[in-house]
Amino acid sequence: MQIETIKAYHVVQPFVDGPYRMSKGRVAGAFDAVIVAITSDSGLTGWGEMAPLGNFYSPAFAAGVRAGVIEIAPHLLGHDPRALASIGRLMDTVFKGHPYIKSALDMGCSDLAARAADIPLVTLLGGRESETAELYKVVTHGTVDAMAALAKRIVKDGFHRLQVKVGGNVHDDIERVTAVADSVPKGTVIFCDANAGWTPYQARQFTDATRAIDYTFEQPCTTIDECMSVRRSLDKPMVLDESVASLDDMLDIHRKGAADGLTLKISRLGGVTKTRQIRDLAVDLGFMITVEDTGGAEIDTSAMAHLSLSTPEERRLHAIAFHEWVTVRTASNKPPVSGSRMGIPDGPGLGIDVVPDLLGAPFFEVGS
Repeated sequence: MQIETIKAYHVVQPFVDGPYRMSKGRVAGAFDAVIVAITSDSGLTGWGEMAPLGNFYSPAFAAGVRAGVIEIAPHLLGHDPRALASIGRLMDTVFKGHPYIKSALDMGCSDLAARAADIPLVTLLGGRESETAELYKVVTHGTVDAMAALAKRIVKDGFHRLQVKVGGNVHDDIERVTAVADSVPKGTVIFCDANAGWTPYQARQFTDATRAIDYTFEQPCTTIDECMSVRRSLDKPMVLDESVASLDDMLDIHRKGAADGLTLKISRLGGVTKTRQIRDLAVDLGFMITVEDTGGAEIDTSAMAHLSLSTPEERRLHAIAFHEWVTVRTASNKPPVSGSRMGIPDGPGLGIDVVPDLLGAPFFEVGS
């Protein structure tokens, strides 16, 4: 089996609920996605997707993905897409760094490898641990009243897990989180996510003032050492996200005891294959795990779901349904969501039946 053609599409995916807001004025109105179709000489096609959340969330930007895919894709022609480790090494050899550019290509090869075996991708990733994963919803940054009202509405809709965006003015965020916690039933799971927006000084101010609230603290500061300095005086669990960009980062966090859980972003790590590698070792080391990504629609959400459901349930935190965030469709089906839980589509590979006509014309095509 060999890769015969690769096509790449540019699809802008506006948000259903309008602009997505984080602290410090960071805002995005859409996912700016690249979708790749990798077709083998057997006639099978695998699909991959990568979409950054603006230019501020991760060290990735949409124009960089489009330019990088054009550089890497020709080197993959003639190679076996099922040899995922070999494909990864080849991409790292011909294009130094920039893992986010390689993510959609690795995802497409992973989908194609599972389709060739006529099995769902979850089976290749270690096997299905449960039928569905619990979803969380994001309480985006805003006024105290707006955030409390949004949290109340999310819980009314049947969700029990909230990620509350903080990382702005400390005293204002203390007021925001207090209002959110007061507006939802006791037992609602709350994560306070600063997205690396604070100094250790600011993070300690926040944690000291919110000791009476039950929450998990997510990525308060930029570096692992800064987060570790906050953790020393913290009486709550800590999860790191932006700090996990490689296997070395994960091992460094483990050595230092800097976190209880990790959020693994597929594109930040370079694709499904490397995410699975880091996920498996992190599970064995005792971390709680969330597998998600920076954005996308049905294809990327399905990849997140397959990785989530192949994570042991006792080590899994939660998941997110990005395809419900956007106004556009890229496929005739989608990861099934029932209430506050998400499963995976039926069928081999990712299980997603992409409709090429929904993607527009490819901006790049290589191969016969």
